[in-house]
Amino acid sequence: MRIVLVAAARPNFMKVAPVLRALERRGAEVVLVHTGQHHDEAMSDAFFRELDLRKPDHHLHCGGGSHAVQTANVMMAFEPLLADLNPSAVVVCGDVNSTLACALVAAKAGIPVAHVESGLRSRDRAMPEEVNRIAVDHLSDWLLTPSVDADENLEKEGITGPRVWRVGNVMVDSLLHNRRRAEQSSVLERLGVPGGGHALLTLHRPSNVDVMPVLADLVGVALKIATERPVVFPVHPRTRLRLAEFGLLESLEASPGIVLAPPLGYLDCIRLQDTAHVVLTDSGGVQEETTVLGVPCLTLRESTERPITVTEGTNTVVGTDPETILAAYRAVEEGTRSPRRPEGWDGLAADRIAAVLTTVQPPLAAERPGIPVLPVALDPARAQAAMLHDAPRHLVPSQHEIAAVENEARVSA
Repeated sequence: MRIVLVAAARPNFMKVAPVLRALERRGAEVVLVHTGQHHDEAMSDAFFRELDLRKPDHHLHCGGGSHAVQTANVMMAFEPLLADLNPSAVVVCGDVNSTLACALVAAKAGIPVAHVESGLRSRDRAMPEEVNRIAVDHLSDWLLTPSVDADENLEKEGITGPRVWRVGNVMVDSLLHNRRRAEQSSVLERLGVPGGGHALLTLHRPSNVDVMPVLADLVGVALKIATERPVVFPVHPRTRLRLAEFGLLESLEASPGIVLAPPLGYLDCIRLQDTAHVVLTDSGGVQEETTVLGVPCLTLRESTERPITVTEGTNTVVGTDPETILAAYRAVEEGTRSPRRPEGWDGLAADRIAAVLTTVQPPLAAERPGIPVLPVALDPARAQAAMLHDAPRHLVPSQHEIAAVENEARVSA
């Protein structure tokens, strides 16, 4: 059984790594394709090493350009490769442009698509990622969701039944797999905050960094917090360009409380989050990671596609108004929160994904006349045994149940 697994940008790498391992443990032939959307190849290579992710089998080198150019370039490069590989399925992750491009190429070629991290919705179509999420979900056979709110979003859009599988959060698989290694990182010492207790700031979304008044307000907030505790700010390349263009970089460089850093590797990022007093971010993945780590997170956006990090986690959506952000920061000073893990955020999501993809026929197979289904003898009962049922969706299994399924697979082999 040949499966193409698509990696594209840094947020995808943390999702791809555990899925690759889980599929290969089940005997699938996994072809890893890196589209190159994250076009800083040095940083890309560093993430691959730190995540124990083997080198890609194919690299499309499609970084840069507008949304349309990037999506088109990935489609043109992926289409002939997919024709040569002729896989049984294509697995895409998240919501970046490469996710949409590869899902669209595969769907048009009649190849089943699996979407990891399906069903997330911000209700903000001004975000390019929101458009990508919606389109990919409606193209995909297997919708692999991280949480109950994602299931509910899909149900509102008319997608239920055998296409939807709640498998848990695969980002958490990577976090738990690497947390102990992250504790060995020397990033705190390198950045001059050996005791932790800092505020961590990350900014990369165009709505925050490409609009001068918004970015200026966020810089002002960082400078204010930096009078009370160190603010560690790993600066995304896009953000650095805008800070310089808008004349905001000098004030950050002049502040003794601001610790500017280049983009950092995965293990350094986890270490900085784990030891922070508070995290201010516009990243979706960081909202999830801080929830598991038990670190207060202030999301610098007007909405989130991960509301479970608010209702069952440590996240507060604060927008970009300076007074609101600083009030939320003060509230963090006065309170404490413990790590909380929503259902299925247990390090086993990738195993559930592999169980579905290697035992459940593509639900949309009947809509592809003349195209054969997967060329393997599949047993849906085995995937069903790995899930607890709550019609019309499939819920996460316990560790004991996963172990039982895996033991059955070994006996059958």
